[in-house]
Amino acid sequence: MTGSKISKRYAKALLSLGQEDGNYGEYGDNLKEFAGFCVDNPEFKKVISNPVFSVDDRKKVLNEILEKSTFADLVKNFLRLLLDKNRIGGIADVSDYYTRLTDEISNIIRAEIVTARPLRDDVMKKLDGVLSKITAKTVKAKVEQDEALIGGLVVKIGDLVLDGSVRAQLEGLKNHKKG
Repeated sequence: MTGSKISKRYAKALLSLGQEDGNYGEYGDNLKEFAGFCVDNPEFKKVISNPVFSVDDRKKVLNEILEKSTFADLVKNFLRLLLDKNRIGGIADVSDYYTRLTDEISNIIRAEIVTARPLRDDVMKKLDGVLSKITAKTVKAKVEQDEALIGGLVVKIGDLVLDGSVRAQLEGLKNHKKG
């Protein structure tokens, strides 16, 4: 897809329709599932997004998949529209932006948490609570492990980075001694 402006425009249009009928959450799930299907099946995506193939042939391939899906009719029509407008190749961008928009209206913020070791459930609950208080939003966290941190954790929420890792503390001590 040429540019994120177009992705945003399509995502906003679908969200608007979803808000009108109250099904915007379902539509987002459908988009995410279709985008994931395209990632898992690159040949499929190549065929439906390649203008070398006729629009009719690409529609047939897309319709075969959509008929087997449980997607909402509106989403199926939306995906057909993207194909007609030669924008189906950017489905991942549309889906990502749609998720951001639905997060905003649902008062959700995404956090990336990097830890040296897995977090216990009780620690994760406390961390979610603290992050929710800081942001005044519901936090959906994605946790990854990086043993190079030695200990502690790094939290990224948008532009905010909270680095409580042992590695960062050691680097801070090293810099402090130099100064």
